[in-house]
Amino acid sequence: MSLGSAATPPETLPAPPCVLSGPSSAYGPSGALIPALVIVGAGPRATGVLERIAANAPELLDGARLDIHLVDPHPPGGGRIWRHDQSRLLWMNSMAEDVTMFTDDSVTHEGPVRPGPSLAEWADLVRTGSLTVVLDPETAAELARLTGQTFASRRLQSAYLRWVYERALAALPPHITVHEHRRRAVRVSGPRDGRQQVWLADRPTPLLADLVVLALGHLDAEPDDEQRALASFAAEHQLTYLPPEFTADSDLTGLRSGEPVIVRGFGLAFIDLMVLLTEGRGGRYTDDGPGGTLTYHPSGREPVLHVGSRRGVPYHSKLGYPLRGEAPPLPRFFGPAQVDAVLARPGPRDFRRDVWPLIEKELGFAHYHRLFTAHPHRTAVDWRDFEEKYAACDPGGPALRALVAASVPDPADRLDLDALDRPLAGLRYDSADALQDGLRGYIEADLARAHDPAHSPDLAVFLALLSVYGQLTRLGDLGPWWHGFFSYVASGPPGPRLRGLLALSRAGVVRFLGADLTVTADPGRGVFRAGGASVPGHAVEARALVEARLPAPSVTRSRDPLLRGLHTDGAAATPAGLLAVSPADARVLDRTGRPHPRRFAIGAPTDARSSGAFARPRTNAPAFRQNDATARALLTFLREASCRAPLSA
Repeated sequence: MSLGSAATPPETLPAPPCVLSGPSSAYGPSGALIPALVIVGAGPRATGVLERIAANAPELLDGARLDIHLVDPHPPGGGRIWRHDQSRLLWMNSMAEDVTMFTDDSVTHEGPVRPGPSLAEWADLVRTGSLTVVLDPETAAELARLTGQTFASRRLQSAYLRWVYERALAALPPHITVHEHRRRAVRVSGPRDGRQQVWLADRPTPLLADLVVLALGHLDAEPDDEQRALASFAAEHQLTYLPPEFTADSDLTGLRSGEPVIVRGFGLAFIDLMVLLTEGRGGRYTDDGPGGTLTYHPSGREPVLHVGSRRGVPYHSKLGYPLRGEAPPLPRFFGPAQVDAVLARPGPRDFRRDVWPLIEKELGFAHYHRLFTAHPHRTAVDWRDFEEKYAACDPGGPALRALVAASVPDPADRLDLDALDRPLAGLRYDSADALQDGLRGYIEADLARAHDPAHSPDLAVFLALLSVYGQLTRLGDLGPWWHGFFSYVASGPPGPRLRGLLALSRAGVVRFLGADLTVTADPGRGVFRAGGASVPGHAVEARALVEARLPAPSVTRSRDPLLRGLHTDGAAATPAGLLAVSPADARVLDRTGRPHPRRFAIGAPTDARSSGAFARPRTNAPAFRQNDATARALLTFLREASCRAPLSA
């Protein structure tokens, strides 16, 4: 895809010079060394930092020169995950109106707000001719029909991200130059008090940098012990085993038509796999039933997907209605003061003991605020009376449960987070066919609920989850459960994808295995076997097994040599394997907790990871706050260093 320069009415913004390969260091006209910043990664997080540098540089850099080196083998803007070069069938899981890369006045940061269009607003500007963006014909046709409620393709999002990147370049002061390096960074070296060396693949000399920012995104990982054993078993018995990886990069040719495939994982990676193995192989849907019911027409090239997971159900559908009326005033019971109190407690922190009760009370507050204010006929008391008593209750205690029971007559209107997390817990089905009927009923009910404003307390809980995530970035590594719960409730697939899943189930292309899935290798039969707790005694056999999930972030198992090298050289990792960084400005921490003055890291591999590189507008997105804090720390370092003495070579 070729993207032209962005134009902003009434004139085109000039972009600063960019070259595909820049020098390792440069000197100004006076012979002084020009300060240099290397950003490793060129995806949305790197683009966000670049935009914040452009916004803050007039205040903090005061006209001083700066070379920025952007290092990534993939195109800037989208990077690897959001690159154009992937199937047109793969979608975002957020509506176009809920996707922005720009700050607004909800974002609590020190830097200036620089508003910009959401994905939907950007598409409208392109359609009306207010912006000029060159797109391939398919993507242009998609843009022409995009609405705020559309789930855009990743190709279209890639175009938006490229435009945001170009706009960030155009906003940089003229004394800042960006150099693009379409290579992979493999190592960072250098003293704490001196220039860093960033070594690139197939380049004999390093880039010299006063500062380095890692914006690496999701990374591939070496297999763990179980995955290694399964891969070895597959090789020994001529089977197909696909480990956790980005589905768009998976080689699916070993998944043969008509043959069973065991799929472990029921989140967004499964949805991508499902799409690529059905529509991607020539199948099609027709909408010929009431209420948007779909019928799937196979091409004959599809395998049969037997899918299960710990929960045994897909992620909840994205909500299909907007907020009307009063939003819950957040944060209320889990805000900066509560986080301060958690941080002040002595001894090791336990998520379930110290943090989860506060989150549970915050989510409950949002749920009941919406129920009482938007649906008062389903409550038994006045909201003010309930709110006062709710505030006085201990999180998760018997008094709070008694208050809710007395104030909300219908149990279906009460928030039950345990049932939400494990909907199949304790359920048993007599047969595999009964499980298929039961799961289809569950998905149909989830779809109906997600598109019915009568259940708008669910939207309030979603907003509270976003608020909570924004607070949790200060607490570091909380273990994998929280991120999984958040994704399951708040980051599920578009409704049309679940309607497609129902059609595939009715067509026999997808079969459900239920909850608490177990997978074993059967050396006697030379196959994989899988079964779940939902149908005791039932198991399926297959010659193919797919781990439908991204690799867990891990400094020690990462296939990225730069990240592994940082850890080897003394950078700290959390117990879960995340790179430890300062919550204040994303500086990399060593194993004594000391921040590195010249190395920074943001995004998925770190313990300050946020829910996404882009965000829903007006949600005080933690990624935007982190980007601003990091950009200001970078520029402040450069300003103070230049005041003390010329930056060292």
